[in-house]
Amino acid sequence: MKVVVASQNPVKVNATLEAFRAQFPADDIELVSASVPSGVSDQPMSDEETRQGAVVRAENALEAQADADFGVGLEGGICELHGIAYTFAWMVVISREGKISASRSMLLPLPEKVMQLVRSGMELGHAIDEVFGTENIKHKGGAFGLLTSDRMTRQSVYVDTLFCALLPFRSPAFRDA
Repeated sequence: MKVVVASQNPVKVNATLEAFRAQFPADDIELVSASVPSGVSDQPMSDEETRQGAVVRAENALEAQADADFGVGLEGGICELHGIAYTFAWMVVISREGKISASRSMLLPLPEKVMQLVRSGMELGHAIDEVFGTENIKHKGGAFGLLTSDRMTRQSVYVDTLFCALLPFRSPAFRDA
């Protein structure tokens, strides 16, 4: 099975491989990473914009590898609900046959001091690095890892979310009767 993930970020690449291995344990999985555009802003600021970025990335990934079985788009974003800012991610999987599945991660509340920088135009990863003195956090545990003291990490949350997005491709509950 050949899978193309629309990222060269090691966290996203490793999460994709781990989720596919969990859902397809008997398959030999070849994972290819592709740098493709999302069609949305560098820091999506709504649920819909974030989902759209994941869809476009998955579509573009599949186009970049004509022999791939699946294209995967992972897009992190921010939304504000009831006066609280949260980060989350959408995972979208598209099969070569055109079947699409998506899942969204849990919401992680963000500190106001981070959001002040984000609202001024800074991407979340850079804002976290500036506020907390980390370096390249988005290629490591991410905001999830930092704010949960590594109880959850960006990769672990992405694995679980992508695992759920893969259910329609694997679970008998989703097969046509």
